[in-house]
Amino acid sequence: MNPIALVTGARGGIGRALCAQLQSQGWQVAAVGRDAPALADVPAQLHLAADTTTPEGAATAIALCREKLGVPTRLAHCVGSTLIAPLHRSKPEQMREVLRVNLDSALYMLGAWVEALREPPQPGAAVFVSSVVAGIGVANHEAIAAAKGGIEALVRSAAASYAMQGLRVNAVAPGMTDTPMTAAMLKQPAMREAAGKQYPLGGVQTAEEVAGVMAWLLSDAAARLTGQVLPVDGGFTKIRPLVR
Repeated sequence: MNPIALVTGARGGIGRALCAQLQSQGWQVAAVGRDAPALADVPAQLHLAADTTTPEGAATAIALCREKLGVPTRLAHCVGSTLIAPLHRSKPEQMREVLRVNLDSALYMLGAWVEALREPPQPGAAVFVSSVVAGIGVANHEAIAAAKGGIEALVRSAAASYAMQGLRVNAVAPGMTDTPMTAAMLKQPAMREAAGKQYPLGGVQTAEEVAGVMAWLLSDAAARLTGQVLPVDGGFTKIRPLVR
């Protein structure tokens, strides 16, 4: 039987690409977003409205998926936002919002998913979205770096807690990715070229490239990986571009 995957943040660039890839591989996909009608064109068998930044919303997403498709043994949590500003120019309400959307939602969604697979115990795989800014210092990213760093710590701890049950928990840490969230930063050719020069492999990666790594982490091909954060960043966090 093909796996059932719950993909949150499915309206975003990476979430949408992941839904398309999983469905093309024959998976049963439940796409989750705050507004179900806005998900209508996302490739999925099921479109669910739920606000996963609250514990009630996370539980609702799991419950609806279980009722209509079955228990999702795969979870891809793609909910996220960003804030590019130095700490002294970040308002408390902006920082709280970044933590709410990124870290709170990850905690609540992982908790609801684990609970669904505990009775009766079932194996499964989950993947989260961190960022390169959690692994290397990038100016003007303090709030989002804190939120994504929390996600990486969550992944490692949960992977240890639930390994004996056969639950795998991993994350990807993308660099600059061409999505609706980054559209304003990449709209001018000069801006896109400057961004691409930061990466040793050059250019700006696509949402499909990030989604491909996530799909692999959810698959049985990655059966021996848990507690890992895989940079999908063209070498940004490990090597420096060759200056010509």
